[in-house]
Amino acid sequence: MKVAVLGAGVVGVTSAYYLAKAGHEVSVIDRQPAAALETSHANAGEISPGYASPWAAPGIPAKAVKWLLMDHPPLILRPKLDPAMIGWLLAMLRNCTPARYALNKARMVRLAEYSRDQLIDLRAATGISYDERMRGTLQLFRTQHQLDGVAKDIEVLRAGGVPFEVLDRAGCIAAEPGLANARDTLVGGLRLPNDETGDCFMFTTALAKLAADLGVDFQYDTAINGLRTEAGRVSAVATSRGEVKADAYLVALGSYSPLLVRPLGLRLPVYPVKGYSITAPIADAERAPVSTLLDESYKIAITRLGDRIRVGGMAEISGYTNDLHPERRRTLEHSLGSLFPGAGTARDATFWSGLRPMTPDGTPVIGATKIDNLFLNTGHGTLGWTMACGSGQVIADLIGGTAPAIDTSDLSISRYSA
Repeated sequence: MKVAVLGAGVVGVTSAYYLAKAGHEVSVIDRQPAAALETSHANAGEISPGYASPWAAPGIPAKAVKWLLMDHPPLILRPKLDPAMIGWLLAMLRNCTPARYALNKARMVRLAEYSRDQLIDLRAATGISYDERMRGTLQLFRTQHQLDGVAKDIEVLRAGGVPFEVLDRAGCIAAEPGLANARDTLVGGLRLPNDETGDCFMFTTALAKLAADLGVDFQYDTAINGLRTEAGRVSAVATSRGEVKADAYLVALGSYSPLLVRPLGLRLPVYPVKGYSITAPIADAERAPVSTLLDESYKIAITRLGDRIRVGGMAEISGYTNDLHPERRRTLEHSLGSLFPGAGTARDATFWSGLRPMTPDGTPVIGATKIDNLFLNTGHGTLGWTMACGSGQVIADLIGGTAPAIDTSDLSISRYSA
């Protein structure tokens, strides 16, 4: 079968790889000159299945008000008269109930755990390298209130069989020795020993080469202008280089996915939530993190990537803008400097932003649509890389007519019309 994959981020490239492994003839179309040059380029570097949680959670509306008033806010809202933004925010609020949180988190963990297993298999089969580390992830709490609030997450982890450790101050320092220089800043943490870290850009670039070796045709520098339909099916992709025809079409355009499918009558509730990162050279290896630390107070991840430190996070709801605001950089530098003082050279750090494709319930949209040969793999939010290999294998199975290894009945766009 000929399959056109629209988008060459980590989700699009992993989808193309698994489709090619299944024997399909695959083309990937992207407006950028190479793979992973947008949201996948400089993300936080986490592969954290156990922390796969929806942002829509009980208590979030009240917390959001507090966050907006902080000196270093993890949430930034720039409201505008945008029906898509307003509708997305209202839908997210509707998911902030205990029942919906538990449902959404359970299916996110299901997909993320499967994805982690697929990544392990991929690494064993191909030897792919991407500054990877298998040293776990530590969620760090600066207050006792934060530490006391992890009970609901622990219940889900325990139910899903995900290994975890609740650590006191000394335990956190044992896991991340660099924290000894910020001992008085922390009270405890939640550590997931099976989580991993690495450079998503390196991974996606390397996997794109492996996919090309399998025959995948990457059509870069090619703008996607729309989808042509005939008799209830997609007949072609209109691009800046002409039409591309296939038997099946997969939309993996991240935040831009709903814009492409809206003219076809598909209301895809994915909206961009901007994240920021800095990447700093390591100044003192003994003061630097050994893996990934999640700073719960500021919703920021600090990750060791070879000889660099990646500091990424925050959530800015401001539409389709990639502006770099200096105050966001100051927040990232504050998180790094307060927990790992002297570890990185912040003045030499590169500053970046990307648009995370978020759904209001946190779960990505993976599967078929009401249009016979059109499929979706988008809406992964902050967990694009964590869920990429599992999502790629699942969508390859669904397109090929094979039953996936996990339940996917609640992942498709149809859940929003139920």
